[in-house]
Amino acid sequence: MGSFKYLMLLLFTAFGFYASGQDDPILLTNPSFEGTPTIGKAGSKLPDGWFDCGFPSETPPDVHLVVDNPFGVEQTPFEGNSYLGLVVRKNDTWERVSQRLTAPLKAGQCYEFTISLSRSLFYLSKNKPSGEEANFTTPAVLRIWGGNGYCNRAELLAESSSVINSRWLKYNFKFNPTKTHTYIVFEAFYKTPTPFPYNGNILMDDASPIMPVPCEVVTPEAPPLSGPVDGRDTPRPPSPAPPSPAPPSPKPSGPKILADLDRSKIKEGQTIRIDKLYFIADSTGITKESYPVLDEVYEFLATNKDVVVELGGHTNNIPEHYYCDRLSTQRAKAVADYLIKKGISKDRLHYKGYGKRKPLVSNSTAYGRKKNQRVEIKILSFNG
Repeated sequence: MGSFKYLMLLLFTAFGFYASGQDDPILLTNPSFEGTPTIGKAGSKLPDGWFDCGFPSETPPDVHLVVDNPFGVEQTPFEGNSYLGLVVRKNDTWERVSQRLTAPLKAGQCYEFTISLSRSLFYLSKNKPSGEEANFTTPAVLRIWGGNGYCNRAELLAESSSVINSRWLKYNFKFNPTKTHTYIVFEAFYKTPTPFPYNGNILMDDASPIMPVPCEVVTPEAPPLSGPVDGRDTPRPPSPAPPSPAPPSPKPSGPKILADLDRSKIKEGQTIRIDKLYFIADSTGITKESYPVLDEVYEFLATNKDVVVELGGHTNNIPEHYYCDRLSTQRAKAVADYLIKKGISKDRLHYKGYGKRKPLVSNSTAYGRKKNQRVEIKILSFNG
């Protein structure tokens, strides 16, 4: 009996040491979005603990109940008495909310998190600026950001698949932040790449605590034994001769994306739009779908070593001037940094942000605003 008690004491002691070495879960404030049902109007109150990070010209997210729902949304709450609806709009705006965390997300620590998501088959609202009623039902994705202030999106932690389900489902996420963050942002966004923004919705409820978990470690396979086993030499078959190296596969010679970026066609002062260049919304992050066109630019500059260019960033006219100037400059710099990392001399690359001062077409339509968001190459000289 004494030995049994001693064993149990050892087990409890060991468990205590283990538990004390783990970080505590990070609890969200009001994780089920309990609040007074609201139709998103200017000044509408979000559920306690949550902060609106939407566009100044747009209304805040909606808090939903089923009774007399003005949008036609019929889902009952997964947990509690209410839930939150976020929309994306075809006028190139979308909704997001934020809160300060009760403990920081630590750089290098891994986390798990779940939240219940759904999509309503009816979500009637009005488009701006026309005022026409539309059904916001195209599937969108949920993006989760870490930052160090309300609405600050310093690092994309996770992104869901398209939320197509019209019943509540648990979505599981894993975070592995490279920086420490004290705030979190939940953002509805378009499934990218997409040629045009669209109207869609995501419903959110029952967010879990953010749980610290061990990071997955890849264990390398042990090398095969090469010495004696059990004191005896083990005969081994002779190693086969290494195969002759295969000739490198020729690069596919498909159509160029930038047909005008050709030495025989360009001249000083000429400007060429970089097509099929995509950024994460409101950020300088270049998506992997952009690599083919950027590699075309690199190949051109690597072949034509005397060409000096300017990379010019442009935005649409929705945000304020200071924001457009900063974002356009940072995006132009991001393209320059990509090319420098691949080996182009920084002396041949200039970058500049023009903000919203040089639109190609009218900003009155979503198509026009999309076309005006761009990065261009301007041929400065042939004296590189």
